Amino acid sequence: MDSTKRYENTLVGILFFTWGTVFLDRMSPLYLAPYFAPEFHLGNAQIGTLASVLAITWAASTFFFGALSDRLGRKPVLVPAVFIFSILSWMTGLAHSYHQLLLIRALMGIAEGPTWSIMTALIEESSSVKRRGRNIGFVVSAAALVGLAAAPVLTTQVAARWGWRSAFFVAGVPGLLAGLLIWKFVKEPSAEGGTNHAKPSVLEYFSILRYRNIRLCCVGATGFMSWLFALSVFAPLYITEVAHEPATMAGFLLGASGLGSFFLGFLLPSLSDRMGRKPVLLLMAGLSAVVPLAFLVPVLYMYPVLLAAIVFVANTGQGIASLIMVLVPTESVPSQFRATSIGLTTLVGEIMGATGAPILAGMLAEKHGLGLTMWLAAGGSAVLFLAALFLQEPRGDRSIAPIISSVG
Repeated sequence: MDSTKRYENTLVGILFFTWGTVFLDRMSPLYLAPYFAPEFHLGNAQIGTLASVLAITWAASTFFFGALSDRLGRKPVLVPAVFIFSILSWMTGLAHSYHQLLLIRALMGIAEGPTWSIMTALIEESSSVKRRGRNIGFVVSAAALVGLAAAPVLTTQVAARWGWRSAFFVAGVPGLLAGLLIWKFVKEPSAEGGTNHAKPSVLEYFSILRYRNIRLCCVGATGFMSWLFALSVFAPLYITEVAHEPATMAGFLLGASGLGSFFLGFLLPSLSDRMGRKPVLLLMAGLSAVVPLAFLVPVLYMYPVLLAAIVFVANTGQGIASLIMVLVPTESVPSQFRATSIGLTTLVGEIMGATGAPILAGMLAEKHGLGLTMWLAAGGSAVLFLAALFLQEPRGDRSIAPIISSVG
């Protein structure tokens, strides 16, 4: 194995671990809500707001620091961010009021936001053209394996035995190791003979909006984020409060769903390297709607293994993120805007989807019941499907210049 390919595999492994840690810290409060909500006397709307405030700060942070890394380099921005969000995860376990939780989660969004745009840009820049989908899919799928599969099981089990505060302390440890690994082993792409980062003017950053694919990716990211966070915030509460299952059963079902997202999040983006981004994205959008709808079927809770199997094979969330928020945007703009394109689609998705959907779902749940939140999640999948229908298949290598036909 030559040194370039060896480094590529090392980078993928380190960033896989790091991204899994990010999602472990981000999603833990959602799974632990049944434990700390009674202590702080929180309603559904307040729980939704905890997710939304992180999404707001994440949105601004991922765009700003992603664009900054296009100018200054990836590591000077990424390494401090990883250490800071790990410390903030510990601080979540020290909160003694709802407002303290809200402040800590807002700060965590600022620290975690840069990791998404910078890490995915690093992988895109350091991967061979034929392995971009495979590598991006593998790294992004860590969110499913760790944040959506392991986290609900780990956090609920720790909380059941030692309390919810201990679960946050456990979640904060891996990020410190991830920061050390990035600092020690990850190199700037330019040092490896990759893309030489140009330094566009401030106004040029907004020029990427003239590409139709970028605008459609923003719409698709909104639908995807609405699906992801309406599901992640309220599925644990729906399972425990409406289906009347214990929190450990919610952890089991959501863990199975997350595990499926890991495998599909790796396999389907790899398939898109051969079949194209658009047809695979359409398939994933259709499958993703099955997950929230399955939770609405009462009879399936009589057969938990069957329900776990259904959500296992239908959760394509991490594969969707790889395509709609990374591969299609970066392959649709000039190379100097890679992290910026990721940051912009994420900014819109986080504000419109990850922020708006939990707040709206929480308000609807207060008035009409938690079942409506699952329908809202399915509606997000429908928005994504419609946006994907109008995408133009991007060319695999955008390292020199954009394709004229993609503007309009």
